[in-house]
Amino acid sequence: MILYNVTINVSPDIEEDFLQWMRETHIPEVMATGIFTEHKFCRLIHQSDDGSTNYAIQYFTENMAKMQEYESKHANALRAKTQERYKDKALAFRTLLEIL
Repeated sequence: MILYNVTINVSPDIEEDFLQWMRETHIPEVMATGIFTEHKFCRLIHQSDDGSTNYAIQYFTENMAKMQEYESKHANALRAKTQERYKDKALAFRTLLEIL
């Protein structure tokens, strides 16, 4: 099993819109690709000096072949939508983890 983790630093002035858009639009679009079997949407617990909040969206898929399919067929378009909507007010960091 592969965990695809996307951590996003979100500016306070877009946070409400970001949360709604992630729940109603972005996460459903990612899940609609059929690549991932489940997801979790989390808020990191910490105090930020600049008032921003970090969120982590964890997507679970069966294997690296599925993850590579997501990267080659879906990732760029979905990432571009987020970038276009929020510019530098939602900065993402992505990691892949193997569940042992």
